[in-house]
Parts: sequence; structure tokens; C-alpha cells
Amino acid sequence: MKPTRGKTPKKPPRRLVNKDKDPVEVYCRLRPPDGDAEICIDVVNSTTIQLRPPETSHAYRNGHLKENQYTFKFVFPTNTSQKALFDRVSLPLIDDLIHGRNGLLFMYGITGSGKTHTMQGTPGDGGILPRALDVLFNSIGELQAKKYVFRPDLCNGMDVQTEADAMMERQKRDLLTPLRNPAAPATPKSSRKNDLANVVRIPDTTSISNVDDDNNYTVFVSYIEIYNNYIYDLLEELPVDPIMTPKFLYGLPSNVMSMPSKTLREDANHNMYVAGCTEVEVKTTDEAYAVFVKGQRRRRVAHTQLNTESSRSHSVFNIRLVQAPLDPIGEEVYQDKNQICISQLSLVDLAGSERTHRTKNSGDRLREAGNINASLMTLRTCIDMLRENQKNGSSKIVPYRDSKVTHLFKNYFDGEGKVRMIVCVNPQAPDYDETIHVMRFSEATQEVQVARATDIKFDIGLTPGRRRAHQIYRRMIEEGSEEDDVAVPPLLISLGPPYPFFEINDPNDNSIQRLIEFLMEREKRRNTLNKELSRLMGNFRTQLLDLESECQTLRDKNSQLQSQNESQNKELVKFQNRLKEKNAQNGMLHRTHQLYEEDRRGLQSELDEKLKLINREKQEKDKLRQALKGVATSEKEKWARECEKRVKAKQLEMQNKIWVKDEKLRQLKEIVCAREAASNRVKERRAAVIHNRSKSPPPKRNPPPVKLRHRRSRSASGSVWIDHKPATTIGTETVMQPSGIKKKKTIKNAKEMKDVKASNYMLTHQEENSQGEIETKLFKGEVFDTRGGGKSVQFTDVEKLRQETPLSAERKSVERKRRASDEENSGEWTDVETRCAVGIQGIAGEGSPALTHIVPQKKFKI
Repeated sequence: MKPTRGKTPKKPPRRLVNKDKDPVEVYCRLRPPDGDAEICIDVVNSTTIQLRPPETSHAYRNGHLKENQYTFKFVFPTNTSQKALFDRVSLPLIDDLIHGRNGLLFMYGITGSGKTHTMQGTPGDGGILPRALDVLFNSIGELQAKKYVFRPDLCNGMDVQTEADAMMERQKRDLLTPLRNPAAPATPKSSRKNDLANVVRIPDTTSISNVDDDNNYTVFVSYIEIYNNYIYDLLEELPVDPIMTPKFLYGLPSNVMSMPSKTLREDANHNMYVAGCTEVEVKTTDEAYAVFVKGQRRRRVAHTQLNTESSRSHSVFNIRLVQAPLDPIGEEVYQDKNQICISQLSLVDLAGSERTHRTKNSGDRLREAGNINASLMTLRTCIDMLRENQKNGSSKIVPYRDSKVTHLFKNYFDGEGKVRMIVCVNPQAPDYDETIHVMRFSEATQEVQVARATDIKFDIGLTPGRRRAHQIYRRMIEEGSEEDDVAVPPLLISLGPPYPFFEINDPNDNSIQRLIEFLMEREKRRNTLNKELSRLMGNFRTQLLDLESECQTLRDKNSQLQSQNESQNKELVKFQNRLKEKNAQNGMLHRTHQLYEEDRRGLQSELDEKLKLINREKQEKDKLRQALKGVATSEKEKWARECEKRVKAKQLEMQNKIWVKDEKLRQLKEIVCAREAASNRVKERRAAVIHNRSKSPPPKRNPPPVKLRHRRSRSASGSVWIDHKPATTIGTETVMQPSGIKKKKTIKNAKEMKDVKASNYMLTHQEENSQGEIETKLFKGEVFDTRGGGKSVQFTDVEKLRQETPLSAERKSVERKRRASDEENSGEWTDVETRCAVGIQGIAGEGSPALTHIVPQKKFKI
């Protein structure tokens, strides 16, 4: 039910105009997980949480693996106590309630996230509702008005009546209550062990200190439920029909809810309220909590008979605080309806926010879940529309009327109170898909701005402290300390009791005499009051003169201070001018210093360059001196290297001559051996013919297959050769090339072999002999792969290519004759194979790279 200010006075108590706005404060509370369940929420800091999608969620299966962070006003971790939560969220709302401001607190979240626990708590650790009642009654306990002084007028307002009328109404209700409400059937005992009515509750001792003592307060509570978009009063007392008693249990049938639904109406100040809703006046926390327990029991029984859950409906517990100022004496409430102020705190436990397929319902239960989701969706739509209007400055219509929840509390969002929300979250992984929707709604809610409420000022011109003065006066009367010469306390202006009622029926009655005594007593009191007034006026006149003299003294001092201030201002102006001059001089000196500093840096750089030139010249002179010292030594070394080179060339020339001689001897030996073998075969053939003439011819036999030797020196048509040429050739016009090689790949270094796939290898070596002729040697071999992943070369053939001129041919013939004569005279180098091996080793060692494996052969091509 919406609180009303329509019955508050138009001028007093007046409400201060305040155009400031505050955002809707949203808090997050994490429920402790069950056992070792998987957690999908982490607390980043006191205002931020982070959600990561678990593997069982729809988001993870759809590829949405991003972790999301959401920010709140404050995040309460799993170990937060109910006391800490109440002090931060709800205690300021109780303070606002006492000072005439409205408040709205939502509990939002999915089913099983801890909303009801946050609202009710346990007997040992109460929730928000019982603690709010404790703090409220601890603050206004002694300032409460008597029962029935304030009465609801059934139009969202309050009427006020005197103490005598209130006492008469109390007596009348006490007499008519048994007749109006006959004994109803007893409520069946609940099987729950933690029944709220049968446990001892631990109260909260907190209280609000700044409470106005000159007001009287009264608390009214109401409890409603919004189910399937219908409003039901959980505190309504329905008469019991004896005939229908078997079908009813406190107004609840066996199949449908018999309580009539309530309607929403708008009062004179456009505030929404539930028409005909029961409001119970309570004086203590236990009484108010008993009313809540009664409504909670009726709600539980109704949903039990309907086979539903109470989490599928919205419950609203309203606390209305009515306050009005005391009369001038400070004894009774001021009898003016326009001086009443009404403030309200609504604690709303919303239904579980989850999609219909997760509830696993069907039929009526499915429609029930759909209605709940529709009301929550309307709440989200209203929040989004408010945010859009405030952000863009538009004036779109907010659809409050689409749902009873939004229609009931639309005045809060329009600026009639403070709005707060506690989002209860279950951090377990199975609830991730539902929790993410709750987070998005809470994020949008924080962007809505609500007008900041202001205090109510009771400004009716009465003296403050009236209640305390009246209590002191009553205490003085009870103690019997009042005497004729004791003046009445200044705050209490009274001429005594009212005029007595006299009825003269007998001439001998002394009523006239008693009236004369009453008037004399009244005149005596009047004289006392006049004397007190004269004394007070004299005191006031004296104080006024004192104040006037003190004011004159202060004026004189003020004029002196003003003159001193003017002189000091003049000095201050002088100092400011001097400061400006000094600043200008300082700036000029600073610029001069910068110029000098630039000149110094330039001179320093020139000095450094000159020092570098001097050092460079000194180093060059040292190098020249060292070079001159080493000229003699270098000439000697150069001459020694030249001599050594000539010796090596002569040795190589001699080795070549020896190799030529050995080659000639080998060829001659082969010719002689061939001729001898041929003559021997002819002789043997002739002898065999003669010997076999008389014999029959032997049977013909097929000759054994001759293995054709593969000439390794020839290049196969499909093989690949590696031509290992030297990096540079001798600078002549003709370079000899081998014949029979069609496909080859040329390399400059033996290390390049590992990157070339080939089966044959050829090393080309060129040099100029002692006669000045070009000689090319080709060392041929086969390439094999080694175990270590490298390559090995086995040489199988050597070819020598030579270019000659006619003059060189004649010179060679002469040398050949001379060598032959020398060989005939000397009997050395008779072993041709040994000489060939030595020659090949010498050839392989001259100018050839380091080879992996070398096998010299006996076959040569020249």
C-alpha cells in the first residue's frame, strides 16, 4: 500500500523543495554454496563480482566464453551476517521513516537464492523485517500515542481523536470483539520444526537518536500478496459460516483462494493504495511480528491447498508511521488533521525470477509461472523506460498499469521516496543462465534516478520541549511540592482547572459560594501570572538594554577592525606590487641564465671536438711510428714466404715428372703383359686342337654370363652430378670441361653438398704447371648418406684435361726422351700401383677441400 501525504498539511508541516536526484541503490548478496558445488561467481572487490560461464551452461555450449563483471553499490560475500546487511542497507531507511520520508526495499533473485532468508532470517539471527521493527520501536517506544488516537479513514489518510474518544473506542472494541468474531476452526499444527510462532527471537538493540520529542507516533502494519496479478489481504478477518466450516480454513477453500481480491485506487494526492486493506495498529515488536507470522501462516496454508509454492507470488509487508505534534501543553496530540504526517516503508519479497521451462510445470502451474514472469518483465520494462526518459530527456509513457506490482509502487519511481534493491544470488554453476538475466536487470536498475526525499518540518509556532516540560510538571504535582508561592513553570501557562459545572436546584445550596471561591482562586492565579509577566518583562527589558550596550560596544570594535582592515589591505596591495616587480626581475634573470647556459654548452661542445681531433692525430702518429718500425721485419718475412713458395713449386714440378714416368712404365708393362698373354693363349689353343683331334668333340656349354662392369667414370643419363668447381679460375681464355656429363649442379664449396640431392660428386681442380700450361683435374666419386645425417664421398675415377700448343708439344717430346733416358739409368719407382696411389694422394692433397672418404683407384683418363 502506498503511503500518502495528501492528508499532511498544505503549509505546516511543510516539505522542503529539493530537485536533487539519487540513483536506485542496488546491493548484491551471495548465498553460501552447498557443499563442494561448482562456483561460477567470484568477488573481485567490495563493489564488483565476476561471472564465468561453466561447461554445463547454455552460454558455454553456444561459444560465449567471455567472463562478465557487474558493479553494485556494495557486494556482500557469503559470510556476511544479517546484522551487517541490515546496518548498511535498511537502517538508513528506518531513519528516513522516522523523519517523514518513504522507503521501498526489493528482494530480487531466482528461486532458492536466499530472498526469504534475507527478509525473515532465523530466530537467532533475524532478517531485515524483524530488525526493522526492533529499531523502530526502540526509537519511539516512549513517544507512542495511545491506541486508537489515530484512525485510518479508508482513503489512505488518518483521522485524529482525543484521548477520551480513544479510550471509549478501546472499551467498545474490547466488548464487541468476541461477538463480531466467533471462534474459528483451529489451524492445524505445522510439521515444520522452525515454526515462527513457537521460537524465542533475539531482538536487535539498535535505536535512532535524533527523534523529535514533541511528536506522538503510531505504527500501522499491513501484509498483502500479489498472486497471478491479483492482490489479496493476508490479514483480513472473514466471518466463519457454520454451514461451510468443513470447506473453509480461515477463509481458504480446498481448491481456490476464497479471500476476495483487492483493487488499487488513487487518493487525492495521486498516491496509489490498496482499497479496503486491513491495517493493524501495533505497539511492540512482538505484536507486529505476530501479525506477520499470522499472515505468513495463512499464505503458506493457502498455497499448500492450491499445490503451489509461496515463492511464485510477491509479498509486500508495509510499515506505516503516523506522527503528529503535541498540543501547547505537551499532553495530548494536537487536534488538527492537517498536522498529521504519514511515512511508509515497504518490504517487498518478489517471486523467483526464472524462465518457465526451468520450473518444470504444466497446466495451471505453467500459467502461474507465466504470470509471475510477466509481472517481472513489466517491472524491467518500466525500469528501462524510466532510464531512457531520463537519459534522452524524452517523455514516453511508462507502462505502470500493466502489472499490479509496478502500478502499486509507481509513486516511488516518480520521486516519492528512496528505492533500494537487494539482489540475492546463488553462485552455483547450474543457476548461471538464470543469474545472468538477474545481473542485467540489476545493472539497468542502477541507472534510474529518483528524486531525493526531504525532511518534514512541523512549524506551527509551538514552543519546543513541551513534552519534557509537561513531564516535569506532572512529576512536581505527584510529589506534592506545589505551593501557593511557587510560580508555575514558564512553559506552562494555565489559569487552573476549567470552570466547574454548577446546577442550582436548592436555594440553600452553596454553589454560589464555591463559584466565588473558584473565581477568587482564578483571580489569584491571574495576579500571579501578571506578576510573573511583569518580572519577566523587567528581566527582558534589562537583558534588552544589556544587549543594546553590548551591540554598541561591538559596533565600535567593528569600526576599529574595519579601519585596521583597510590599512592592512593597503599594505597588502603594496606588497603585491613589490612581489610583481620581483617576479619580473626574477624572470629576466632566469632568461639571462638560460642564454649563458646555452653559450656554455656550445663552448663545451667545441672544446670536446678539438680534444677528439688532437687524440685522433696522436693515434695516427703512433700508428705511423709502429708501421715504420715493422717495415724491415715485413720485408724479411715477405722474402722468406717467396722462397718457400718457389721451393714448393719446384717440388710439385718434380712430383709431376715422376708421376708421368710412372704412368709410362705402367702402360708399357700392360702392353708387354698383353702381348705375352696373347701369345700364350695362341699356343694353348694350338696344343688343344692337336690334342683333341682324335677325340670326340665335347658337349657345348653355355658360357657363364659376363658381368658388365659399370664404368663409374662415365656419367649415366639419369644420374645427377655435383660439379665442385674452384671459387676462381686461372685467367686464361680456354677452360677444359669433361665430356659425357649431361646433368650437373655446380657448387663453389663442399659445405653446399648437404642442401643438394645427388648421387655423384666431381671435384674440379685447375692449376698452371711449370711449363705455363693449364691443367684441369677432375676427381669423380659417388655420394653416400651417413648415419649422422651427413654425406660421404668415395672417389672412383680421376680425369686429367690438358691444353697444349705445338711448341709445347715439341718441348714435351724432348723432355719425354730425356726422362726416358733418366729412367733407364735409374731403377727406382718400379711399382706402378704404389706410385699411382702416391700420385693420387698428392693430387688430392693439392688445393682440394677436406673430403670425408677417399679411395684411390688404378684407372686414369688423360
